[in-house]
Amino acid sequence: MANPEMMAACGLDCGTCSIRCYPSDETAAAEVIPWYRKMGWLRPDEGVAEAAAKKLVCHGCHGDRSAHWSADCWILACCVDERRLRDCSECATFPCERLVEWSARDLSYAGALDRLRAARSAAET
Repeated sequence: MANPEMMAACGLDCGTCSIRCYPSDETAAAEVIPWYRKMGWLRPDEGVAEAAAKKLVCHGCHGDRSAHWSADCWILACCVDERRLRDCSECATFPCERLVEWSARDLSYAGALDRLRAARSAAET
């Protein structure tokens, strides 16, 4: 990851996330807007402006929580709100069982855990 400031508390790479980038990135918008329509969050005639107005965008775990993509995220609540950490790699119980179980659900989540492990390893050296 080029910019550690763009790593979510869970280890996801916010720098490449289409949900964060779509307001200013046509390629990301082409990916996200049809998905929002399919999910029923946007009507067929709505696009980027309407998605942004509905706050269907993420500014990262340390950004404006009222505009956060998933402000109710359990990892965000545990790591940032309760423990006041930047990311899970800073936690005394890293990697917790719940985080490991989460990482097994999706390849991008597995990559997130790998990023957190790398961050932990770098901090310990």
